[in-house]
Amino acid sequence: MDLVEQAAWVLLAAFVLSLVYELYRATVKAGTSPHDSMTAFVRTNLALYVVAALVIAALFADLRCAPWVGLIFSAVVTAVSILYYNPTIMAARKPGVVDWFEDLVFTSLVFLAMALLAYQILGVTLEP
Repeated sequence: MDLVEQAAWVLLAAFVLSLVYELYRATVKAGTSPHDSMTAFVRTNLALYVVAALVIAALFADLRCAPWVGLIFSAVVTAVSILYYNPTIMAARKPGVVDWFEDLVFTSLVFLAMALLAYQILGVTLEP
């Protein structure tokens, strides 16, 4: 398995985790904050999941531009997670253990995918 395929699997895991978590917040935790409802889910998350699915599909399809697209996407998502999501949305949600766990795992997985794609683009190989 090459680094691009590994990055695709890592991004898939990250976004499945995120989707399950955001649906949990939109249903079980509905009303806890302005960000926790099905309306907010559709308004703020649906486009992200569609773009993520397209990027992941491009990585699995091994399209020529996919590593660059995946790298840029992962960098933007990581930056948004750290600079926007945590100080605004996370703070408004009154986070508990589940919220912090999801946030840390999601951001770490997206960062890992970014690193794998950077290694691929730079031609670095990982030897066991």
